[in-house]
Amino acid sequence: MKIKHIVSTLFLALIALKGNAQTANQNKADKDYTQYAYIDAIGTYEKVAEKGYKDETMFQRLGNAYYFNGELMKAAKWYEALFEMNAEQEPEYYYRYSQTLKANGDYAKADKILEAFNKKTATDKRGILFENNKNYLEQIKANSGRFKIANAGINSKQTDYGSAYYNNKIVFASARDTGGVVRKTFKWTNKAFTNLYSAELKTDGTLGEPERFEKKINSKFNESTPVFTKDGKTMYFTRNNYLKGKRGRDDQKITLLKLYRAEFVNDKWTNITELPFNSDQYSTAHPALSNDEKKLYFASDMPGTLGQSDLYSVTINDDKSFGKPENLGQAINTEGRETFPFIAADNQLYFASDGRPGLGGLDVFVTTIKSDNTFTAVQNVGAPVNSKQDDFAFIINSESSKGFFSSNREGGIGNDDIYKLTETRKLLCEQKLKATIVDLETSKVLENAKVTLLDEQFKVIAEVLSQADGTYTFNVECNKKYYVRAAKEDFETKEVPVTIIGEEGETSVVVALEKRIKPIGVGTDLAKTLNIPIIYFDLDKSFIRKDAAFELEKILAVMKQYPKMKIDVRSHTDSRQTAEYNIALSNRRAKATIQWLTKNGIASNRLTGKGYGESQLLNKCSDGVSCTEAEHQLNRRSEFIIVSIE
Repeated sequence: MKIKHIVSTLFLALIALKGNAQTANQNKADKDYTQYAYIDAIGTYEKVAEKGYKDETMFQRLGNAYYFNGELMKAAKWYEALFEMNAEQEPEYYYRYSQTLKANGDYAKADKILEAFNKKTATDKRGILFENNKNYLEQIKANSGRFKIANAGINSKQTDYGSAYYNNKIVFASARDTGGVVRKTFKWTNKAFTNLYSAELKTDGTLGEPERFEKKINSKFNESTPVFTKDGKTMYFTRNNYLKGKRGRDDQKITLLKLYRAEFVNDKWTNITELPFNSDQYSTAHPALSNDEKKLYFASDMPGTLGQSDLYSVTINDDKSFGKPENLGQAINTEGRETFPFIAADNQLYFASDGRPGLGGLDVFVTTIKSDNTFTAVQNVGAPVNSKQDDFAFIINSESSKGFFSSNREGGIGNDDIYKLTETRKLLCEQKLKATIVDLETSKVLENAKVTLLDEQFKVIAEVLSQADGTYTFNVECNKKYYVRAAKEDFETKEVPVTIIGEEGETSVVVALEKRIKPIGVGTDLAKTLNIPIIYFDLDKSFIRKDAAFELEKILAVMKQYPKMKIDVRSHTDSRQTAEYNIALSNRRAKATIQWLTKNGIASNRLTGKGYGESQLLNKCSDGVSCTEAEHQLNRRSEFIIVSIE
C-alpha cells in the first residue's frame, strides 16, 4: 500500500505510526602440588601492573579476568587503564568497560563509552542490520521460491487487505462500494472507508462471494484486521477512534486508530468495547492472538516505541482484563515500521517491516517465538510473497500450508489486493556449531571445561561442560554471530567470535586455553612460561629499555615469590654480525639483565648468566642464508632457566 494511502485510509495508521555474562569461577591454585611448583600468570601481571608498568595485552587480560568472573568493579580499574593507554579498542571492550563503569555508579561516563560503542557498530539498528547483512539480496534469494501465489479472487477495484480466519470463512477489510449502501469517503483521499467483509473458504481453496460483515461491527469510519478466538465467541479488530456515535481526536484533531473487542452473543456480535491501553494520542492496530490466546499482539506508536511503529504484546487475564503492553524489543523492532503481526500454529511470528533489508516497501518477515518468549533470527520470507512494493498482512494455516497476504504490487486489481498462497518448502536454516576446547600448550583436548554460547549482544544462550573428547555441539541459526566462551580451572578464560553462514551444515571452532597456573621446576625457561618472546635492546646496545624492564618485572615477581629460586640468564643473538661480535654483545646483554635484577632486590648469588651469541640458532638462519626478519627474531631471545628452586 502506498504511503499516502496508509497515512490516510484505515490505516491512517499505522501507517502514519511512528508507523553476567556468567562464566566459570577461577579458583585459586592448590598449593600442594607434587614434583612442580606453580605460578599464577594473572597474579604476576597484577604485581607488575601495580608497579606502574603499562601494556595493552596485560590490561586486557586483567580486565577480562575480573569481568568474566563477575567482579566488575575490579575489572573497571584495568579497563580504565587500558583506555587511558589506547582509546582505540575493539567494540567488545567498549561494551565491557561501560558495564563495569555502571557497577561503579559512574553512569555518565558509562553512557559516553556506550556512545562510542554505538558509533563503532552503527547507532541506528537499520544501519546495523544493513551492515551485518550486506549480502541480504543473496539471503532473500535463498529464501525465495517457497510459495505459490495467486489472486485470491475476492478483490475489488478499491482497497482490499488484511484477512483473518473465522470458522470456515475469511474476514477482510474492503473499501468496495456495495449496492444499496451509501458510500462514504475519507476527505484526505476521496477514497471509501473500509468495512469488514467475509467470504466462504471452500474445500477446494477458492473463496465465495464476499458479503458485508455484521452491521454492528462496521461503522461509518474504518474497520480492519480482525482476529477471532478459536471458539468464535470473541473478536478483536481495528477501528478509527469511534464508539457509540462519538469520534475521538488527538491534540492535532486527527482521528487515530484503536483496538476494540466484541463478543458473539445470541448469534450476534455485540458488547463492543475499546481496549484499556488505547489512547486518543497514539494508534493501536492490527491485533493477533497467541496460540494459547493468553496474549494479544498488536502494532502501535505509543510512548516507548523504538521506531515509527513497533510490535507489542499484552497479557489477557482470565477475567478478560489486560496487563501492561510490552514492547517486543530490538530483536523485532527497528527505527522503521513493524506492523501486521500474525502468529501461526507452529508459533512462528510473521510481520511486515520496512526497517530491515528487503526488496522494497514493507516486506514480510518471520521469526519463531521460543518458550522463553525470546525470538529466533528474523528472516525475510523472500519472493514471490515479497515484491518491490508493500507486502503485508500475512496469515497461514500451518496444517494445510495455505494462507493469504496483501500487497499493492503491480498487476493487481485495486489499490491493495489479497493474494492466496501455498507454502511448498519450510524456511528453516540451522547449523551445528561444534566447539572443541584444547590446551594451548599441548593441544590436548580438555574435558569438563565450561562452554558458554552467547548471542551477538553477549546474552547467554546455553552453558554446558565439554565432553570427554573436549567438544560440545550447539544448535545455532544461520546468518548470525555468536561468541563461544570457554573456562576451566587453572586456565585463563577465553572468548572467540563465530559467524554462521547462510546455509545448513556444521561450523567448527577450536578454543585454545592458556594455563593460568603454570608448572615450573628445574630446567623451566621462565621466558616461555611468562610469554616473554624477547628482551628488547637497542641496536648494538646492552642497556635495559623501558619495554624490556616490563618483561623483567615478571621475572622479578616470580623470583620474589620463590626466594630460594636460582636462574641462569642466557642471551642469544641472530647471525647478522660476526660470531665474535655476537658473543661479546650477548655477554654484555646477559650482564645488564643480571645487574637490573640485582639492582631491584635479587641477591647476586641467585643469578648466573652468559651470552651465547649465534651459537644456538633455532632455525636455518646462519651466515649466508636468506631469512625474513621474523625468522631472525626467533633467534634473538633471552632465556631464564631455573637451575634450582628448593
